[in-house]
Amino acid sequence: MTPSAGERRPGHHQQLGAAGEELAAQWYTSAGYEILARNWRCRDGELDLVARGYGTVVFCEVKSRTSSRFGVPAEAVSVAKQRRIRGLAARFLRDNPQRGIVRFDVAAVLDGKLEILEGVF
Repeated sequence: MTPSAGERRPGHHQQLGAAGEELAAQWYTSAGYEILARNWRCRDGELDLVARGYGTVVFCEVKSRTSSRFGVPAEAVSVAKQRRIRGLAARFLRDNPQRGIVRFDVAAVLDGKLEILEGVF
């Protein structure tokens, strides 16, 4: 059965998110970064991407949307979400010591088009 208008296919959000994360990982790799972790999890949450390059450790939150009907992807990274990501990053660094400057990026994917917002929080 095909979903009617307004319905979502099972796993649609997961597929959309995975595709966005793949685009972002490819961007970082092609820009000379090494991907340290994808979907790193602990009991407190998950980090989408952790990359290292040019003396910097990057924690990237990936947000994907098919349209801007409910706002652009970067708007979904609220202050509370930023706080959570910072805490997860501290835990990641405790468990996986790294040298370098820490940066927090957002990878915004809108209708398949990627925009990397560097150092946004």
